[in-house]
Amino acid sequence: MEHPVTWAGLLEIPELWSSVLTGLFVIGGLLLLAVRARSAVTSEGAIVPDAGLTPRNVFELLVEAIGGLSEQVIGHGSRVYVPLLATFFLFILASNLLGLVPGFVPPTSDFDITLALGICSFLIFNYYGLKVNGMDYIKHLMGPMLALAPLIFVLELIGVLVRPLSLALRLYGNMSGDHLVLDIFIDLTKIGVPVIFYMLGTLVSVIQAFVFTLLSMIYIALSVAHDEGH
Repeated sequence: MEHPVTWAGLLEIPELWSSVLTGLFVIGGLLLLAVRARSAVTSEGAIVPDAGLTPRNVFELLVEAIGGLSEQVIGHGSRVYVPLLATFFLFILASNLLGLVPGFVPPTSDFDITLALGICSFLIFNYYGLKVNGMDYIKHLMGPMLALAPLIFVLELIGVLVRPLSLALRLYGNMSGDHLVLDIFIDLTKIGVPVIFYMLGTLVSVIQAFVFTLLSMIYIALSVAHDEGH
């Protein structure tokens, strides 16, 4: 199969740097949309909803959806986590969808990028676990029985440490596989058939962004829950 032409390849940019630069491009685009949405919200006529599909409407719909889901998963006080979770979803979704544009490789098909996202999620849920529960968060990892505490602690610690890797591998595997399949069918059939795989690629992009966000939400819920919640 002929290797697809990308903007990074034309400029002879190393693969790692191309993923970083593409990720920065995604961040820049999202920031521009966020600034536009914020100006619409803070304007004099902000009480009146915008007509049509605008950045403001998209962001409001996203925040409302993630806020409602986090309320169900995390419970009381979940609104404080919505900005972080929405950021995960938006960045991953935009990165995934960018991979459907000819000449672009999704940053999320690079394991270094997905591992960085997994580590961010890991740091966030551990930070809030310690902030909300203090040392009780560590005690919870030891289990209810003092005699088995050393064994339980090791097992629980391994489970916690594996979470960022599982998040990274799941996102990386699905997006790199999806991008590879799309490239293969575009190369084999130039017209018609690739449209089907573009539709499937869009669906996979949305699902993977949702799964990563939902799992991060669940990890936060497990970390901030009190003893009776565990």
